[in-house]
Amino acid sequence: MAAFRTVLQIVFLVDALALIGLVLLQMSEHASMGGAFGSGMSGTVFGRDVTKDPKKLATGVLGGVFLVLGLLLAIL
Repeated sequence: MAAFRTVLQIVFLVDALALIGLVLLQMSEHASMGGAFGSGMSGTVFGRDVTKDPKKLATGVLGGVFLVLGLLLAIL
């Protein structure tokens, strides 16, 4: 059981680092100060289109994996 927990912790760490990197990559697209507050999305009604931005989809998947692994590690 200890080995399984160690593997989960390593996967959790890798997922956290990947999530941080992906979020930082998305923020660099909106490098201006107004981009941090959403002014870059003024051209669309509901923000950016997820289907056209695979980084946003990957961020959601990595975030979901992060939450599930966090819950599993808390239970174990």
